[in-house]
This record gives sequence, C-alpha cells and structure tokens, in this order.
Amino acid sequence: MGRKLDPTKKQKRGPGRKARKQRGAEVELARFLPPGGLPPLPFSIRPRAAKRRLGAGSAPAGRRPFGGGREPASECWGRWGFPCPASGFTDGNSKLLAPAKAKKIPSKGNNLELSSDGEVEECNWEMEEDEDGSSDAMVDDYGASSSEEEELLPIEKAALKQKSKRGGLSEEDSEEEEEEMAENKSKQKKGQKEEESLDLQLNLDPEEEFKLPSDEQMEKENILFSCGICEPPPDLHIIHQRIKGNLEVLQDFTVKREEGRSRQEYLSVLRRDMAAYYSYSDFLLTKLMDIFPLPELVNFLEANEVPRPVTIRTNTLKTRRRDLAQALINRGVNLDPLGKWSKTGLVIYDSSVPIGATPEYLAGHYMLQGASSLLPVMALAPQEDERILDMCCAPGGKTSYIAQLMKNTGMILANDSNAERLRSVVGNLHRLGVTNTIVSNCDGRQFPKLCLCLQVLGGFDRVLLDAPCSGTGVISKDPAVKTNKDEKDILRCAHLQKELILNAIDSVNAASETGGYIVYCTCSITVEENEWVVDYALKKRNVRLVPTGLDFGKEGFTRFKQYCFHPSLKLTRRFYPHTHNMDGFFIAKFKKFSNAIPQAPKAATLSTLHDATVEPQSKKKKLGGSKAEKQQKLPQPALKKRHSSQAERRPVKA
Repeated sequence: MGRKLDPTKKQKRGPGRKARKQRGAEVELARFLPPGGLPPLPFSIRPRAAKRRLGAGSAPAGRRPFGGGREPASECWGRWGFPCPASGFTDGNSKLLAPAKAKKIPSKGNNLELSSDGEVEECNWEMEEDEDGSSDAMVDDYGASSSEEEELLPIEKAALKQKSKRGGLSEEDSEEEEEEMAENKSKQKKGQKEEESLDLQLNLDPEEEFKLPSDEQMEKENILFSCGICEPPPDLHIIHQRIKGNLEVLQDFTVKREEGRSRQEYLSVLRRDMAAYYSYSDFLLTKLMDIFPLPELVNFLEANEVPRPVTIRTNTLKTRRRDLAQALINRGVNLDPLGKWSKTGLVIYDSSVPIGATPEYLAGHYMLQGASSLLPVMALAPQEDERILDMCCAPGGKTSYIAQLMKNTGMILANDSNAERLRSVVGNLHRLGVTNTIVSNCDGRQFPKLCLCLQVLGGFDRVLLDAPCSGTGVISKDPAVKTNKDEKDILRCAHLQKELILNAIDSVNAASETGGYIVYCTCSITVEENEWVVDYALKKRNVRLVPTGLDFGKEGFTRFKQYCFHPSLKLTRRFYPHTHNMDGFFIAKFKKFSNAIPQAPKAATLSTLHDATVEPQSKKKKLGGSKAEKQQKLPQPALKKRHSSQAERRPVKA
C-alpha cells in the first residue's frame, strides 16, 4: 500500500520564509566554509570598510586594511567590488567617501550564499548607484540598509553630508564624530527629561489659598438639602480637599483667614463637609468637635472607618496562652500577643479556619472578646473568695474573665434585665467551665431592694457596672450610630446610667475587708454619659475616685466647655480607636468609704428656709401672740357679751 519512505534518501528542504528574513544568520556561515576560505564580513563591518578605504593605501607595513584578513588587499577590495587604490585617493575617486543612502532598489542579479543548514540560498545584495554610476551603499532585497544612518537624527545626517563635501574623513575623525553624537544624544535626553519635569510642574496647580463658598452657593445647598431634593455632593475628592484646606486655615486663623469671614463660618462649613464625607449626622459631629481638637477629630473619624483587630482571651481555667497559641498556629492562624498589659489576650491577623468554630473554641479554651472589654475587669481586680456583682453581664465575656481571675472560687452574681441575652451568658459559662456564678434576671435600678444576697450577706465586695450607652465608641462595629442618635437618646442613656450607678454603689459593702470598689464603664465617648455621671455619683454617695491601675489611656475631662467637674476625674481613663487601636471606652473606679447615704443639698436648703420662717412665729408666741390668739384665749361668755354690745351699737335699718 503506497510507497515506502526511505529516510536516507529524503531531500533536505531549505529554510522557510521567516528564516531567510532573519538578520545575523550569515555569522553562522563560517563553520560551513572550508578551512582556507575567507568568511564573509558581517553587516557591522561593511560600512566601516567603506570608510577605511582612504587608509588602505597608506597603511603601515605588515598591517592589513581589514584587520586580520587572509587575502591581499587587492584581492579583498576586488572581492567586495571596490577598486583597489594603489597610491592613495585622488580627486577623481573622492566620491567614495560620500555617506551611503539607504534605499531599496530592485535586484539585478542573484548571489549564492550558504544558509544556516548548509544549503545554498539565494540572497540578493546589490549596490545603489548614483547618477554617475558609482556605488555608495549596500542594500538587501528586504529593504534593510547596512549603514548606521538609521540610528542618526536628521540634524546629524545633515552634518555628516556637510563634512563629506568639505573633505575626506579619517578613522580618528569618525571616532570623534561618534563621541560627539553620543554626547549630543545624552544632552538631548537630559533636555527632554527637564522639559517633561517642567511640564509636570506647570500642570500642577499652585497652592491656592482656601476660600469659603459664596453665600449664594451655601443658600442653594441648604435649600436643596433641607428639601431632600439631592444628596451630598458625589465628588468626595473635592470635599476632602476642602476639608484639608479648611483645617489649615483654622490652625493659623489669624494669618490665613479670608477677610470678612469669622471663625464660626469656617467651622460651619467644615462640619457640613465632614458630615457629607464621613456620613455623620450634624448633631453627632457637633458633639465630636466639642470633644476632640480638629486634627485629632479627623484621625478619629478615619479610624472609625477601619474595623478593629480580632482579639481573643485565653481561658486559663482550661489551658495556657502558650499552648493555645501553638495549637492555633498549627491550624493556620496568624496571631501575636495582644500587648504587654495583657497576659491572656491574643490578636488574630488572619486565619485559614473560622475562629469561632475551631475545636479549641468549642472546648472552651478561649473567648472571642474585644481588647477594650478586658480593661474593666483588670481595673476591678477581683480577689479569690469574694462576692462580686456584674450588674449588666450579657453576653458573659467579663463575667467569665472575673471567674477566671478568681479561679472559680467565691461567688459571682451575673445579672441582666434582658432575659433573651442571658441565654448567651449561660452558654458561654458552661462552655468555659465557670462554676461559681449565679445568673439572675432583675432590673438593676431596683436591685438593692430585690436582691436577697444584700439582706442576708450584707452586700458585695466589688461591683462591675458596664452600663448601657449610646455606642459612640464602637462606630466601626455599628455604623448606624452615625445617623440614628440624637440629643434625646444621649440624655435618656445618661439618666439611666445615673440610676444604675447609685444602685451599684448601694449594693457594695463599705466595711468589706478586701473590697468596697465599684468600676463604672461605658463604650461611649460623650461627656454626658461619662464625666457627668461620675460627678453626679460623687455628689450623691460617700465614694471617691481611685486609680484604675491601667498604665495607658487618656485622662478624663475635669473641664468641658462651661462645665467644671471634680478634680479627681483625672483618675478616670479614656480609650480611643485612633490612639490605642481599640474600641472607644471610658473607665472609672470608685472606693466606697461609708454605707450612709448623704442628704441631698436641696433638702438641706429647704429645711433651713422652713426654720427661718418658723423662728419669727415662736418669738411672737413668747411676746403674747397675735390678736386672734388673744381672742381665742378669752372665755366664751366674754366673747358673747362683746358681740352683743357691738350689735347694740349698730343702727337698726327700717
């Protein structure tokens, strides 16, 4: 079936079309030539050979014009089609020094050359002739010129033509020209870079002075915003630049302010821009501007846009932090110790497994808990065999931490007014292995009256009150706080916190040998929910503030706007997300020194006023009393006679 293919008789095919077009293939021809043959010159040497024709006749003895050629000079010149100059060049053949012109011309003859495979290949190499018939340059049949003028600029080509007309060129002149060309190219590149840099500088707008929007623009925006026709401007980049410019002006207001503009106008524009850029309500942003300086306010707002790192607390009732860290690392968790201030905390950077579903979590080896919620328990510093009350315990992170520090000794009463949230408390306590806790569902405002423990045992040694608040310190977790809080919510929370803190103080036994401490904390940063409540408790109960025992954190306010608080409020601590990389928190620690409840100052003033009104009446009694009292002391008959005598004196009307 068919003819058999004999591989020994297979005819070799020549290179393809692309192989013939490749440059530099003739360099490989040397290995296919016989030992005594002359290899063809490469492309880079051919134009230089034309330039060195002048030095061929006057070359010193023993030196060949082509540097190592194996043929005499006459044969070599004839090989490449050039006339061999016997005694130097004259005016008749000076045209040989003219630069070659790269032009493609039709081929007139075929020259045979060896391909890279050793086969014969047709390659058309011809010389371009001028009008008088002299050949100037070599051009291949693909239009590629062998001269180096392709890399030259038009100005350099014109300079070469002028020099060629003036006279011949030597090797030294050609080298100097090449150096000059290289220098010119480098200078041109530097000039281009400088021009580009100048263009970039010109494209950048100069720092213009910040100017407030005109009154007409502000009125239009106010009308549109008040009617709800449009939303804040969509171009946030413009708003951000306006915020930065406004802050620069406010930092050096006397120098950079616009004439005729007050500071309140700048602040109103800044508040409006920040509310639009960060999506805050005008009320909450006004509160924050009162608390923070303007540069720090921007940092706080930016920190609220980034979530806080995930942290866990090691349950030392079941394991050690070192063992837990190693077990989680083996599961693909990237973690580090939380800080020098915590011996049980770990911060999680990333994890290949869900942190809330690992076998270690289900076994109760750790608790998912924020770094800021560890601080109140550290400030409380519970001791073993104490009676401790956690008035608002849900979801049970602080309660389990207290039991951990107490090593499951003593007694903990975990109370919360929300029965649904107590389910999570019970589940966490069982999972973590806590056995010294009693869970109750009572209203904290009536706790001292309802709790039998106070009546039987005589009160608690320590009380932790994590009061419900507006949540302005955890905006990164709940962004809805930006817009859904108003003045009524803040005041409602403050009133509830005042009631809770008074009942928490009443639940503590001041005569406790190891305790008598109350820790008040909130996850809010407003002054109404923190310093005001603490100052109210200092006035209403026999307590004083003591150091929290925390080495970091900012001091509480002793003066805020037009209000002055107790000087001991500097012992309280504030924590912010932009400075401590944790949720906003406030912590205050009280020491109760008397179980007696002091009388309110208002009641004392009323009693003094009552005494002041009673004293003149007593003096009148000593002097004999008033006329009415004298009449009452008279006997009844005398009164009758007197009345009858008065009636007799009256005239009788007809």
